[in-house]
Amino acid sequence: MCELLAVSSSQPTRLTFCLQALAARGSMSSSTHDGWGVAFYQGPDVALFREPAAAADSALVRYLETQGPATGLAVSHIRHATRGEISLANTQPFVRELGGRTHVFAHNGDLPGICRSEVLAPGPYRPVGQTDSEHAFCALLSRLGTLWQAEDPPTLEARLSVLTPFAADLRALGPANFLYADGDALFAHGHRRMQAASGRAEPPGLWLMQRDFAAVPAGVDELAAVTVERAARSAVWLASVPLNDEAWRPLTDGELLVVRAGRVIGQGSP
Repeated sequence: MCELLAVSSSQPTRLTFCLQALAARGSMSSSTHDGWGVAFYQGPDVALFREPAAAADSALVRYLETQGPATGLAVSHIRHATRGEISLANTQPFVRELGGRTHVFAHNGDLPGICRSEVLAPGPYRPVGQTDSEHAFCALLSRLGTLWQAEDPPTLEARLSVLTPFAADLRALGPANFLYADGDALFAHGHRRMQAASGRAEPPGLWLMQRDFAAVPAGVDELAAVTVERAARSAVWLASVPLNDEAWRPLTDGELLVVRAGRVIGQGSP
């Protein structure tokens, strides 16, 4: 299956080892070698880098490890192609404008029948590629459109009132782990993924780790696949699987979290 990774911190920081971790999971020796991408938020916009090739062999990944932009929020994806050709158009994360902000979406799973679903119609948004994941993103933007026309940004409660039933509609079709960011907050939904131990699609689909550096002197730590400036005070990692041996928490089946500036600030009901 695909691999997801997001990092949120209270101050901009540079991603280093997390790209190496993504690259390792996207090597030609694994099933996830069909493309990679990472979106670095810079205010309401993003710097987006994608390639329809294995991340482990990418000179661009190696460049970003040392020269990538500092960011308070990054969303990454390694692709295992199940729908659509191997091409840039089918490479995640997907990015669209809504309400004067850049919105980012990355999905892990398979959603058969989504193109025929009346409740997940893309509305005025049309996929550029052929993936079920991009179709899901377009359907989400269609539902969110009215909110973002009226207010910038809408309240978290209003956004959760859209994202919660959207996540439930995706779960009815298949594994629906996703990361969605709107320039203000990150929404992470955990569902099911193919587990190596059982060979079945089961929870957890996402794992979370949070670090608080408030009581630690200033400096630099390499924790869980990212170099974090301790001055940032706090950071949150979300990944398809734990990236090290630290205390990661699995998201429960259908759990929807809201993250902003390195802290979990809200939760939707399954």
